[in-house]
Amino acid sequence: MFERPANWAELTWQQKRDLRFNKWIGAEDIKFNSPEAQENYRARATRLARAARMEIPDRVPCAVPAGWFPAMNAGITLKEALYDPRKMKWAWLKFLDEYDSDTFDGTLFFQAPVNELLDEKTMKWPGHGLPDDTHSYQYVEGEYMKADEYDLFMKDPFDFQLRYYLPRTTGIFEPFAGVPPFSSYQGLPMRLMAMCLEPTFQKFFRAIWEASKFMPALQKANFETTREAYARGFPMFRGGMAVAPFDVFADNLRGTRGIVMDMYRQPDKIHEAMEFVLPQLLSGAISMADASDCPVIMMPLHKGDDTFMSDKQFQVFYWPTFRRLLMGMIEEGLVPFPVAEGAYNRRLEVIRDLPKSGVVWMFDRTDMAEAKRILGDTSCLAGNVPVSIAYTGTAEEMKAYCRRLIETCAPGGGFILSGGCTFDMARPENLHAMMDAVKEYGVY
Repeated sequence: MFERPANWAELTWQQKRDLRFNKWIGAEDIKFNSPEAQENYRARATRLARAARMEIPDRVPCAVPAGWFPAMNAGITLKEALYDPRKMKWAWLKFLDEYDSDTFDGTLFFQAPVNELLDEKTMKWPGHGLPDDTHSYQYVEGEYMKADEYDLFMKDPFDFQLRYYLPRTTGIFEPFAGVPPFSSYQGLPMRLMAMCLEPTFQKFFRAIWEASKFMPALQKANFETTREAYARGFPMFRGGMAVAPFDVFADNLRGTRGIVMDMYRQPDKIHEAMEFVLPQLLSGAISMADASDCPVIMMPLHKGDDTFMSDKQFQVFYWPTFRRLLMGMIEEGLVPFPVAEGAYNRRLEVIRDLPKSGVVWMFDRTDMAEAKRILGDTSCLAGNVPVSIAYTGTAEEMKAYCRRLIETCAPGGGFILSGGCTFDMARPENLHAMMDAVKEYGVY
């Protein structure tokens, strides 16, 4: 757990970040499997931290975006991994033994048995809506918050979630759609006891109880896998996750269709709601970084790319609150790690407006030569290795692409080789070629 010194308020954001990075690199609470594992951990973590700070490391770091690939690599279906945390732990540790990435990508524990018992409607996964041999899950988008419910959401987010959002997204919560608000404590004990007598709520309580039985095993496997990855010398370059304020509504609540309509019909309400969630997103990111000791906050971006909204809309709806969130994180010594899914070619001049070395930008289909030209003296860059090469290319093609990317982005520091998205179905030889390329061409 990260603890702030007494003079925290007097420190610059760079000094705060260095304290956080030093705690992460030092890893004093980790019991390493060997002195070599400890040395490897600190070398990898130092390499990543120096790249993020736009300093010159010993070589370019490589973060292999494994995603769900470890399951396929271990010869088990994703369904087996999702429903048996012991198999997932085994598969993810096997991946670490066979692929020499500079990072541990995380277990991506997905609580399939819990979601099934709760009748989760926003997701499909192998064994539940998708074939058993599918290599990922699928989000089911919808307007789970209606156009006239922004005020309800902002008035009492807990009440909105319990009586509106969850009944629409999680089947077992449907009985709550018909109950009065819980805003008053008067008569609450009697109300709760009366609910227990109703068959629909009895079903709810039984399902919650059954689902809760799975949680200890899931949490234990997740914790043990992460700790063992550290013990073997692999740091996780992620201390938490956050999203852009616009995406809170565009992804999970209003959906694509709903948010587009709101941008034209009630733009002021979107702005009001984004202002409302902004401090919550910031405090959540800080809490996660404090708990994990890693200052890096991954931020998947879904609705800000070139194809979703115009340049003007990006500067009106997306960037202002997102930038303030980034700045708030930077000022607390965190390292925002936005994953710019899609293409951000028309956004580069706009997102340049951040402190030097404050952010690590991970790009998917953005022109990396342009990104280096425009952002190269402002932000660390990462990503861009195409999933198409990982899935269908040869090892030679992968190595050649990585070499070109390193030669374009690595000069002067501030580059992390990684994928544009996760490599769930990659050819094993291509992941090895990725590491071979960075060791051969990425040395400074």
